[in-house]
Amino acid sequence: MTLRRINCLLFLLASIPTLAASQLDTLLENGRLTIDSRLEHTGDLVPGQRARMVIEVATSTWFTGGTRIRLPEVPGLVILQTDQFAANASETRQSTTWVLQRWTIDLFPQRPGEFRIPAVTLGLKVNGGELGNIEGEATSPPLAFTVSLPPALEQAESWVASPDYRVTQAVSRDTGKLQPGDAFERRISFTAEDVPAMMLPEVAEIKQDGLAAYPAPPVLKNSNNRGRSVGSREQTISYVAEQAGNYVLPALDFFWWDTREETLKLRSLPAIEVFVAGELIEPAGGARPLPWRILVCSALALLAVAAGGSLLWRYRPWRRLSFLLRPLQSWWQWLLALRRPALPRRLNPDSSAGD
Repeated sequence: MTLRRINCLLFLLASIPTLAASQLDTLLENGRLTIDSRLEHTGDLVPGQRARMVIEVATSTWFTGGTRIRLPEVPGLVILQTDQFAANASETRQSTTWVLQRWTIDLFPQRPGEFRIPAVTLGLKVNGGELGNIEGEATSPPLAFTVSLPPALEQAESWVASPDYRVTQAVSRDTGKLQPGDAFERRISFTAEDVPAMMLPEVAEIKQDGLAAYPAPPVLKNSNNRGRSVGSREQTISYVAEQAGNYVLPALDFFWWDTREETLKLRSLPAIEVFVAGELIEPAGGARPLPWRILVCSALALLAVAAGGSLLWRYRPWRRLSFLLRPLQSWWQWLLALRRPALPRRLNPDSSAGD
């Protein structure tokens, strides 16, 4: 008897979600609960531009708890719920007051083409009238839209699509009078409307011999004020002068697609000149590299010596001069004979002819 009761209890517990879902379906079928979705955007969309999907949930009674949203995953599309709370409203439909929740979801397409957002699952808590309070899941209608790539963007590798985009830079000190060991910072800031901070450009450090670069982690910030969302990214790179010389941190260009005017613009940062006083340090490991002319001449000289040695070894011209050496040897022996004393040394001890 106890086992039968346990089985019945487990069956009832398992059937609760199905019962709740069927009750929500009953409200939807009777028109006492509606779920709608739409794309809040006019005009063409380009990759990186924000579009907004609005999910509207309405009931002829009231909501008894918060709504949970489970976002789907769509390849090539970033889906973000930046607004954590719904916009609540009420309206009259056929002499009945309805309560509405409007949820806004941000969409950021990363490529051109067709996109289809499947049904979004919603966890709802509503009053069902004679059915009592109901808690369950329902889905919103799917949504489709198209993203195009204007000809102006075909040659650009990356850009920021925004109605307002600003890029600034600042240097912590005068870079025209540095000494070896001095340090300075280059701070680059990006600010864009309708763009999250994580989608703003990254700046890589410029590596140069004699000027060490140390990038700091970027500072990301997102703000939302009265429906206006702004993302900012601040990148700081510290540089340390290691040896004397003239250096240039190159200019930087960033493409901006103005979503208001639908035109491509450019945000530019000027180059920064750096002068480090002092004597130039020779490269480690030896003297400075030789000019290319000296290297070429040295190589040609070595080739000439090698070629000459090869020819001498092959033909051996000294063998052909042996007929001249024999008369010279005879003449040399005759000269030596003239210098010998007339008598042996023992008979002429005072002679110095042999010395």
